[in-house]
Amino acid sequence: MAQKSKKKPTRVKERKKKVLEALEKLGRDVYDQLAHKEFPKVSLPSRSTSNICYDPVLRQYVLGEKTSIRSARNIRHVRPFTQLIWVASFVHTLIKEGRTSTLRDVYYSAQAYDIEFSDQQESDDIITDLETVISFAREDFNVFPEERSAIFGDLTIEYTVPGYEGRRINLTMHPDGVMIGPALTSAEFVECKADKVIVIEKGAMFTRFIEEGAFKRFNAILVHTAGQPPRATRRLIRRLNQELGLPVYIFTDGDPWGMHIAMVIISGSANAAHLRELTTPDAKWAGVWASDIVKYKLPSDPLQDVDIKRLHELREDPRYSGKLWQREIKTFLKIKKKSEQEAFSRYGLSYIVDKYVPDKLKELG
Repeated sequence: MAQKSKKKPTRVKERKKKVLEALEKLGRDVYDQLAHKEFPKVSLPSRSTSNICYDPVLRQYVLGEKTSIRSARNIRHVRPFTQLIWVASFVHTLIKEGRTSTLRDVYYSAQAYDIEFSDQQESDDIITDLETVISFAREDFNVFPEERSAIFGDLTIEYTVPGYEGRRINLTMHPDGVMIGPALTSAEFVECKADKVIVIEKGAMFTRFIEEGAFKRFNAILVHTAGQPPRATRRLIRRLNQELGLPVYIFTDGDPWGMHIAMVIISGSANAAHLRELTTPDAKWAGVWASDIVKYKLPSDPLQDVDIKRLHELREDPRYSGKLWQREIKTFLKIKKKSEQEAFSRYGLSYIVDKYVPDKLKELG
């Protein structure tokens, strides 16, 4: 049955309006302090590890109550304070003009205004600081990483970006999938005939699913994460789940790094503890499980020391306290093997779609 988003058509514009209001409030606060002959300052939630904790209700890491003050009175703060205010001004212009920028663009654009960043990491950190100050993600103020993930399925979207407003496409239009870029992530969902989302880590497997008609066989929207998914992709997965009510199943390589890819989609990361709306808490990690390596006798490689170290770290992480996660971590440590999604090809190229995925979806209900 076709499903339609419950969001109003003005959802994106309303959100952009709120971001502009937050940026302009920041600007007014700084101006007012200067007008009163005060050294301007801003308060930022602390992103130190001691202020990051796991919230079992939200099922993600969040920031605690500690804050820090960045003040122009402190000579050590002048540089990052200036950088922060410039970035706020830059992204305000982006939104007003309906333009987007990459993280790399921001780094280079600063040079035109004699704003110095020692490297892009410093620039990226200031952008994150701005996120904490105004409580919106960088994607909300039109700054994105390089696009690399894709989506395919029977979902019709309507673009909201200038020049394409009102234009509709169906996401089965391209056999390689449609790139998940700024225009797609801000689009409205018009009509969806799928009843689930299948998230796939590897590009080759994403292509295999399309070739085998998996989107029709499982009535699913397919999402390729290209490894650890960009935040825009994580937000899109959440939207598919929250707005359309589609259950999400995540297929990764059978190793601790694949497990972590799934968990970041489900419960987020410590690095994004200051943000909401990036997680899909009810999504399910569907494999490749350690127990699948045994059950299907998959070709495998021995775990390396770094893999084993990572498994011990995951075992102590509160996000992995569930029975399934603990069972699979224990199994990995027992068999000391890891396996890739492509390993199912030993039984034929279509085996993963013909046998493994149907069995797994049935098992997970």
